[in-house]
Amino acid sequence: MLSRFATLSRIPKGVWVVGGVSMLMDISSEIIHSLLPLFMVTTLGASVIFIGLIEGLAEATALFIKVFSGAISDYLGKRKGLAVLGYGLGALSKPLFAIASSSGMILGARLIDRVGKGIRGAPRDALVADVTPPELRGAAFGLRQSMDTVGAFLGPLLAVGLMLLWNDDFRTIFWIAVIPGVLAVALLFFGLHEPKTPVEHKRTNPIKKENLRRLGKGCWWVIGLGAIFTLARFSEAFLVLRAQQSGVPLALIPLVMVAMNLLYFLSAYPFGKLSDGMSHTRLLQWGLVMLIGADIVLALSTHWAGMLLGVAFWGVHMGMTQGLLAAMIAKTAPPDLRGTAFGIFSLVSGVGLLIASVGAGAIWETFGAEYTFYAGAVICLATLVYLRKTPDEAK
Repeated sequence: MLSRFATLSRIPKGVWVVGGVSMLMDISSEIIHSLLPLFMVTTLGASVIFIGLIEGLAEATALFIKVFSGAISDYLGKRKGLAVLGYGLGALSKPLFAIASSSGMILGARLIDRVGKGIRGAPRDALVADVTPPELRGAAFGLRQSMDTVGAFLGPLLAVGLMLLWNDDFRTIFWIAVIPGVLAVALLFFGLHEPKTPVEHKRTNPIKKENLRRLGKGCWWVIGLGAIFTLARFSEAFLVLRAQQSGVPLALIPLVMVAMNLLYFLSAYPFGKLSDGMSHTRLLQWGLVMLIGADIVLALSTHWAGMLLGVAFWGVHMGMTQGLLAAMIAKTAPPDLRGTAFGIFSLVSGVGLLIASVGAGAIWETFGAEYTFYAGAVICLATLVYLRKTPDEAK
């Protein structure tokens, strides 16, 4: 216990501020996202395939844009301005959900929101790596991910309370989500002072062929791993839809995301700290085993209790792997190309997520919900095979 608090006290203030910003924006986003699939199905009459397409396009857009924002932050040697712009777009998108009258408007709002996420993501992660000593990076990324996840379970919890209070009034609740988004931008703008980093090399285009070659075998292997991971773990919108099938009352369905993110929150920092002293690939293997368990339980369970167990496994898997993958990128990428490396990692992961989400929607409507989760388990097994060929520098 003392060791845990000693480690926390050594984590730089900037990491705590970035974590607080992530928490507020996630509260804003998850109030909306925990209700959005239900809003689209019950109010706008959207199909499951279209929901999968929206989720895939939105997340893939964010991850694609991270390549360019990360490269720009490497070229300029500055990260904060891009992060403020990205969080600002996220806050500006929130009112659009409240006034949306069609699935096309929802798609537009999701794309604006995810463009903002894409702009801020790689510079933010690179900034965390820049300000944190190497021996604390697993703990720092785990802490940031944990604080982010506090928002990810408080948001759905607030959504449940507001749905009960206001008799399933989706649009009013979407307006409430604007408030924490604005607070997130204000905290980042006034609370974070970016450290000055001296330019020790001639600035060149970070995505030139020779710079991409400098990323090295280990970094490219981690980037490939990110793509396979996202193929195995499709959009969480399908967890919400599975909960609807299990008979959970409409107002209580966001509790599914609360349960997942609570376990994510509780596990992210401990596993991040653990990763600083053990084999990264071994921990990833255990994380995949946890996801296989989640997929099987979700495929077999039609009762709400079994469904919640599967969601809990899913949350622990997220806590075991998400911060760890970021720490592996920080470890294997050259310091002056970290933003670019995070961006490329996100781009490749985005392509995987788009394929996974559209594919999951198609399998769901063609064969049934359970086969969507069986397919995820099969891809997890393929990822375990990929992990057997880990380069030494990435272990």
